[in-house]
Amino acid sequence: MGYKVAVVGATGNVGREILSILAERGFPADEVVALASRRSQGVEVSFGDKTLKVKALETYDFSDTDICLMSAGGAVSKEWSPKIGAQGCVVIDNSSQWRMDPDVPLIVPEVNADAIVDFTKKNIIANPNCSTAQLVVALKPLHDAATIKRVVVSTYQSVSGAGKDAMDELFTQTRAIFVSDPVEPKKFPKRIAFNLIPQIDVFLDDGSTKEEWKMVAETKKILDPKIKLTATCVRVPVFISHSESVNVEFEKELSAEDARKILREAPGILVIDTREPGGYATPHEAAGEDATFISRLRDDPTVDNAINFWCVSDNLRKGAALNAVQIAEVLVNRKLITARSKAA
Repeated sequence: MGYKVAVVGATGNVGREILSILAERGFPADEVVALASRRSQGVEVSFGDKTLKVKALETYDFSDTDICLMSAGGAVSKEWSPKIGAQGCVVIDNSSQWRMDPDVPLIVPEVNADAIVDFTKKNIIANPNCSTAQLVVALKPLHDAATIKRVVVSTYQSVSGAGKDAMDELFTQTRAIFVSDPVEPKKFPKRIAFNLIPQIDVFLDDGSTKEEWKMVAETKKILDPKIKLTATCVRVPVFISHSESVNVEFEKELSAEDARKILREAPGILVIDTREPGGYATPHEAAGEDATFISRLRDDPTVDNAINFWCVSDNLRKGAALNAVQIAEVLVNRKLITARSKAA
């Protein structure tokens, strides 16, 4: 007998991707329920070759549900995740609401799956920020080999990280430019079509943005609090997949060739690096794929024991939906939860 799984935010970009990935990976669910706000009640969403009618979160009873994959934003998660967890259902949350809570594990299965056991404190597990998830997948095997001292990362983040409205804005603005219509920024502070915006989320007192702060704080929590990290996060006119230019300094000697060998063997990573035109991964190739792609591996001659690389991943998958489903798989595979219908 399988598990009963609820997907909250089932009509959004990430919610739809979660449903797709649950079906793709054959997650052991006897029943999958699509949930959203009352205004989306009755909307139909796809789950494999099935169609699910969305039910209202506000009236749903979680008492016989085993896992809730929450992808409805921080405000919804703040209100509902503790209530759902109190009913005995484990919440895997995609928002930033619980990531830095000391009683909530922040999990990337390839990196720190063992930390998942702490979920029983609140019955909530946090999914990291999309830009953090792909970064720590790449950093983990390198940290194990040579101990990372410092990371400098610049991100090139797709508009899908800001939701469906942001994707629509890029499309609308691009079309407007081609037909000489006026371009009106709504979702973003400036025009995104054929442009770059060096701001993701709000500005903090030190001049960094909240997105940059998230990368620093989450990497420390997931990987190692001793790692020094500085980030510059940029929104780019790409629909899907985040890219990152990464410089890593190690305590021990590690060459780019050593790193290449290590990363080729690491879980969740695909190295594409042939040092010829087109011999690298781009956001286009990463879209729809599960892997975190690593390219442009090279030594940094300006710093002892340092390398550079290029990192690309589908932010809707590894950065959100896939990682959430993988966390659910860890719960099941390690027998950390029991299907309540079976237990009854």
